[in-house]
Amino acid sequence: MLKVGLTGGIGTGKSEVSRVLVECGAVLIDADRIAREVVAPGTPGLAAVVDAFGEDVLAPDGGLDRPRLGSIVFADAERRAVLNAIVHPLVGARSRELEEAAPEDAVVVHDVPLLAENGLAPLYDLVVVVDASPETQLDRLVHLRGMTEQDARARMAAQVTREKRLEIADIVIDNDVPLEDLRRRVRDVWGELVRRAREPRQQPQE
Repeated sequence: MLKVGLTGGIGTGKSEVSRVLVECGAVLIDADRIAREVVAPGTPGLAAVVDAFGEDVLAPDGGLDRPRLGSIVFADAERRAVLNAIVHPLVGARSRELEEAAPEDAVVVHDVPLLAENGLAPLYDLVVVVDASPETQLDRLVHLRGMTEQDARARMAAQVTREKRLEIADIVIDNDVPLEDLRRRVRDVWGELVRRAREPRQQPQE
């Protein structure tokens, strides 16, 4: 099994990269999707979030009001740390369960938006970073996701710098390119991942 950490700043196109990797045959473990599952109605995760942030973060249907919670934590690093301390251990435990269920020869891609922020690179055999210029990120967030420029800039500022993210990269996928060029590049990367997955690897020293 080859364990790959996939990350990239908001608006870099990481979701499209993960889609192509799945088309190629990767086993995808999506941290964002798991993060939603672990705070679904009736879960201990949601109870812990409500305990920390109050019932104002609940939607009328009893689920989590994600936009409201997001507006709180993106504006306050301390509150964001509180939320992360609740959600991240739950996401990590579920991710390990899914990884253990994958075939032994699989390329398992962990899609982790905050991989660099949380110092998670050592957990993976290699890290793939999807990269785009800040100008491209801003344009996508405003025109494709409908954010205000102020909100988009705040979301970008809440993440580590582009330079810090690139520092942990074993492979960089440039996404300042048209979609078909991106897909071609991802397929090339897939070939490299499969090659590495087939290589015998030494067991780490105790």
